[in-house]
Amino acid sequence: MTSGQDPIEAAGGVLWRPAARGREFAVIHRPRYDDWTLAKGKLDPGETHAQAAVREVAEETGYDVDLGPDLGEVTYLHNARPKRVRYWGMRVTGGEFEVNSEVDDLRWLELDRARQVLTYDRDREVLDRFVAAAQPED
Repeated sequence: MTSGQDPIEAAGGVLWRPAARGREFAVIHRPRYDDWTLAKGKLDPGETHAQAAVREVAEETGYDVDLGPDLGEVTYLHNARPKRVRYWGMRVTGGEFEVNSEVDDLRWLELDRARQVLTYDRDREVLDRFVAAAQPED
């Protein structure tokens, strides 16, 4: 991906919680884009990717998390500018979802259903990375 511009730096997470049959994953709906995606957002000045990931997930979902495995990054063009997003697995430790200015719905779904609902292949890839990297206690 070359556009001659520095990439937009962002971070986010695969938010999960234990369920009766394994894990459930959070997918969010953003009315601005009318998409279903993983929680993520841009870094603030001076912020690390990990700090931004935890902050953005909390802002968009209302959940507190334990940072889990590093899932690498994805890159894509956003409004003709490169965007690089680093992801982590994130286990919910508290909080609850409330509709906010960026997200109007959050669904907890089992893996197969989450993969179906996600709008972007890149989000399915990140979800698959989590499944491949996660240990039972993650």
